[in-house]
Amino acid sequence: MTEGLALIAPWLIAAGVLFFMAGALGLWRFPDVYSRLHALTKADNLGLGLLCLGLACQAASVSAALKILLVWGLVLVASSIGATLMASTALARGLRPRTRRGSRDS
Repeated sequence: MTEGLALIAPWLIAAGVLFFMAGALGLWRFPDVYSRLHALTKADNLGLGLLCLGLACQAASVSAALKILLVWGLVLVASSIGATLMASTALARGLRPRTRRGSRDS
């Protein structure tokens, strides 16, 4: 069982890094605050989850693995609250989401 986890862990970590890179690309390429937030929250939460699972597979004990997974859960809660606050602040300041090919609702 431990050998199987040791074989799977690098693949989980590599997949997590790919999702982090996709989130960074979305932050760089997307046109407005809302689509950038969407890219970051979705890709980074999944990327962090895969990284934490890979690290939990390599952990020395079950308690260490549970602590790593607890960190992932706390980051999920914090990032969802942070993204909601950023989106509602942007909306309150008058930034409207893009609707079609660069146009904005008035």
